[in-house]
Amino acid sequence: MTLIRHHIAGAAQGTDARTGDVFDPATGEVQAHVAFATTAEVDEAIAAAKAALPAWRATSLIKRADVFFRLRHLLVERTDELAAIITAEHGKVLSDAKGEISRGIENVEFAAGLVHLLKGEHAEQVSRGVDVHSVKQPVGVVAAITPFNFPVMVPLWMTASAIACGNTVVLKPSEKDPSASLFLAKLFEEAGLPAGVLNVVHGDKVAVDALLDSPDVRAVSFVGSTPIAKSIYSRAAENGKRVQALGGAKNHMVVMPDADLDSAADAAVSAAYGSAGERCMAVSVLVAVGDEVADALVEKVASRIEGLKIGPGTDAASEMGPLITREHRDKVASYVTGAAAEGAEVVVDGTTQEFEGDGFFIGVSLVDRVAPGMKVYDDEIFGPVLSVVRVKTYDEAVELINSSPFANGTAVFTRDGGTARQFEFDIEVGMVGVNVPIPVPVGAFSFGGWRNSLFGDSHIYGPESIHFYTRSKVVTTRWPDPSESQISLGFPSNH
Repeated sequence: MTLIRHHIAGAAQGTDARTGDVFDPATGEVQAHVAFATTAEVDEAIAAAKAALPAWRATSLIKRADVFFRLRHLLVERTDELAAIITAEHGKVLSDAKGEISRGIENVEFAAGLVHLLKGEHAEQVSRGVDVHSVKQPVGVVAAITPFNFPVMVPLWMTASAIACGNTVVLKPSEKDPSASLFLAKLFEEAGLPAGVLNVVHGDKVAVDALLDSPDVRAVSFVGSTPIAKSIYSRAAENGKRVQALGGAKNHMVVMPDADLDSAADAAVSAAYGSAGERCMAVSVLVAVGDEVADALVEKVASRIEGLKIGPGTDAASEMGPLITREHRDKVASYVTGAAAEGAEVVVDGTTQEFEGDGFFIGVSLVDRVAPGMKVYDDEIFGPVLSVVRVKTYDEAVELINSSPFANGTAVFTRDGGTARQFEFDIEVGMVGVNVPIPVPVGAFSFGGWRNSLFGDSHIYGPESIHFYTRSKVVTTRWPDPSESQISLGFPSNH
């Protein structure tokens, strides 16, 4: 059986001494094994990145930009091939996989503008004969730890900006779908990136801990669940590293009485069940303002999900694929089967839908009359389950969202500009959509939430990523006439 190995200093490395299974989620069969890195192998990858750092940091900005222009071309040219890799190991439908690649390309396009992004500032004559300028310099070796749900997009969120800024990277992708990251590393090198600038190691907590504890790793980027994000942030920060750790979400979509309910229902179905709900920006809570709105929305959503086609991601007719593992499917199902006992109403029970074969499939579920305190509301389910919470007023909706421990994304559906503007002002969430159910920013802006959805003070990709992956240095210069030189023990004056 195929062994998926690490990519260190441009070469495949790793043995089958300790491995994990890589499944085909559509069939439930093991299709490959992935090597789990030892601490020594992670250290080897870090050493390769450290060795490549001086030359890459000294590479001109124009030559760095050329790599990203070529990489963009390769990603577009080989989208079908890369999408097939995603679908084979993750299970998402091919159209969704291609969409993920497209959003990842946005970050490559942003990074290609590095000549502009890395400009410093200059002030002339701040004091007589004295000038000051600032420069942005790389932080060094960066660790990127990415989740299973977007095996191309999230690695590109991190690696594109980090490498553009002159850093070198050790990428630790999810062991559940590791092949896409290897494909990206090879595309980077085909585009002209020197070996060792981007290294890929696979594994579990052993590999992660080695990255967090290494004194040669200067910054850590992470996307995953809130408990792990919090743990990674604490451990890396204690070791003196710069950290951005993005955690989980429970995204609310508010529907006002004046909204177009058909459009809102379409948006809710798309945002809740796309990617089988395995995305941190999925809408998992539909907040209906008023019982009349709620009754109509429940009916409209239920009617729309009746015809959803669930099947293998390789089937062009499929709209939703399987979940990533059997264990995750069973956990998602438990929230639905336990909802009624908590006082909720299961309108559509996707756990009862039957599928051929042994794949990790589950049907979509709709749960009405959900409230805080119920597990189906409180937990990040990360599956195709949409909860409906009924509130009486706009103020109740805002209070509900602002009281949530998660604050990744939210949306409001309304035809009233005043309501939309007030929502934008009132809501305490990192990303807000107005009649947009999944408000993921384009690559020229940055992505990230508040509260338990983000640990650290820097959002990911876009302008904030340039700040995160660089250190600012300020240089003060003076070229005095030697005849004016004198000793002064007083505090320097700018006059």
